[in-house]
Amino acid sequence: MYFCARLKKFHIPVYFFPLAAMLFWGLSFIWSSILLKYYEPVTIIFIRLIISAAFLFTIIHFFWKREKISLKDYRLIFLSALFNPFLYFLGENYGLKFSTPSISAVIIATIPVFSPVIAFLSVREKLTPINFVGIAISFSGVVMMLVTGNLSLAADIRGILCLFGAVLAALLYTVTLRKLTVKYSALTLIAWQNLIGIFLFLPLFLVFEFKSAIDVPLNREIITSMLLLAILASSVSFVFFAHSVKLLGISKSNIFSNLIPVFTAIFSFILLSEEFTLQKVAGITLVIGGVYLSERTRRRI
Repeated sequence: MYFCARLKKFHIPVYFFPLAAMLFWGLSFIWSSILLKYYEPVTIIFIRLIISAAFLFTIIHFFWKREKISLKDYRLIFLSALFNPFLYFLGENYGLKFSTPSISAVIIATIPVFSPVIAFLSVREKLTPINFVGIAISFSGVVMMLVTGNLSLAADIRGILCLFGAVLAALLYTVTLRKLTVKYSALTLIAWQNLIGIFLFLPLFLVFEFKSAIDVPLNREIITSMLLLAILASSVSFVFFAHSVKLLGISKSNIFSNLIPVFTAIFSFILLSEEFTLQKVAGITLVIGGVYLSERTRRRI
């Protein structure tokens, strides 16, 4: 019996999928920051996609029901891969290079702020006023948690622009993903998207970063961070998020993105000994409260 058939027997709560995805993505800022001490952004993305694609296709081969992709859908799958992993990872990693994990996380957390507009334009998905209030409260918590006491958010303009480019790519990605998840499993889609992403990044890696990458000696920190990025952040989390989009819709799934900086702040404190102030605690409370409020009274037109 296939693994996917067995999985259906387990009653996993719907919200487990977006929560787990956001946890791994929150941690990914820490793992990427560690790797940026050794490699340039494209090298990190290229290697993590190779590991991720190999992992996912291995799972499909041995444990999952293989799905035949229709020829007419390959163009849409390529388009989704162009948005994510290609454009999204470029924006996120270069944004992280020119800023900090906290600033990167707070900008990525603006995804649900813009998500209702994209969802309305693409699939006529509408949120009620209370949903918008929840989004505003949640985002205000993100800002409170991550900005300094004088409300300054110092970062290189290049990093900010790259990160907002990643936000746009993520929003467009969810639109194409929604159209594909009605036909194919999340596991199949993410495997193919990451495989396509390898070939999209290959020219950039060979031309700009190959020589510098091969000069870096491997150590435990590099191997551990790269494997965690590839398996959890580039594989499991995207499968969980794709499944979440299928179950909950675009806007409702993207609302959980506000939790990314919460997880980043918590684990920065645990793993990197970053200061954890009362301001951050208040911000976390607002984020969680806003996400809860945003989940209520949703309707579709």
